[in-house]
Amino acid sequence: MSNLTPDEQDMVRLVAEFVDQRVRPRVREFESADTYPEDFIEEMKKLGFFGLLVPAEHGGVDVSAACFARVTEELARGWMSLAGAIGGHSVISYLLCTYGTEEQQQKYLPAMADGRIRATMALTEPSGGSDLQNMRTHAVRDGDDLVITGSKTWISNAQHSGLIGLLCKTDRTAQPAHNGMSVVLVEPGAGLEISNKIPKLGYRGVEACELSFDQMRVPASAVLGGVPDQGWRHMMRGLEVGRIQVAARAVGVAQAAFEAALSYAQDRESFGKPIWKHQSVGNLLADMATKTRAARLMTLDAAEQLDSGKRADLEAGMAKLFASEVAMQVALDAMRVHGGYGFSREYDVERYFRDAPLMILGEGTNEVQRNVIAAQLVARDRNREGV
Repeated sequence: MSNLTPDEQDMVRLVAEFVDQRVRPRVREFESADTYPEDFIEEMKKLGFFGLLVPAEHGGVDVSAACFARVTEELARGWMSLAGAIGGHSVISYLLCTYGTEEQQQKYLPAMADGRIRATMALTEPSGGSDLQNMRTHAVRDGDDLVITGSKTWISNAQHSGLIGLLCKTDRTAQPAHNGMSVVLVEPGAGLEISNKIPKLGYRGVEACELSFDQMRVPASAVLGGVPDQGWRHMMRGLEVGRIQVAARAVGVAQAAFEAALSYAQDRESFGKPIWKHQSVGNLLADMATKTRAARLMTLDAAEQLDSGKRADLEAGMAKLFASEVAMQVALDAMRVHGGYGFSREYDVERYFRDAPLMILGEGTNEVQRNVIAAQLVARDRNREGV
């Protein structure tokens, strides 16, 4: 944590204590029942976790992206769902701080900082997945209003959010299509139906739902920044924060799985010695620790790039890709170290194995992420060569 300020280091330690003292002893009661963790959320509000990326002038904590990544990692180390509870919320906080009008900032940021308003972002559509340019959800100007029609799916925290950062088309004739998109700040109300939560393998407790917009009316002033058709640029910047957050979640899951395996390997004996002394187990532990550390360093590198004011799309994408694959492998290896017990719900490693795939699939699947990274590598190389 050498690059964090003393106050930021204290914040990370505070989160670690919250995880160890409050979350880990109770996580199974919420996770197994798929119950929204209201108790934890209330504590997170009081501790300022919802205001991490909100400026102090609006009541927030205003930490660096690097600190935000470390806080996310610690939350995910305790229970990945809690890191998800601040994920989309923090992206919308960042977008409001970076692009919002003064009126939008004054209206939302103070309430978002203390968790009175929790936000989420809505990008994915039932028929589109990661192909955002083919989205169908649109908002048509009608006097002083926008009329929204369409649907979104896999929207985290949808039932508990008071603000939705909706990416939609405001100019359906624009070519290419992303030139006609806007982020619209939508408060749930008439014309919006939120489905029951979608049953999930992991990432339990925090809901994911489908949103259906049936000619929902919102003020035209709800467009982020007040100027329409800037949403693609806005959201792509926001996704740099989002992908750093997903990478940090993956690091947290990997760290938890590694710690569980390391502890078990010292306690469990076979053939007259602790199992870590068997080369096959010792090698697993060495690789798990090395990969987790590498994922953490990549994530912090992307966060520091963002903190410097530079574009971090390539670095954030690489961190998300690498860390998510590491989390999946480390979770599987932790089960291997536990042997048959790794398949039992008496041990937490089975939960890590169920939670890890989300980071591979979410915030842009890794298959799509590789395509994006390749395109960015070529673009940067051409810029460097002046082509």
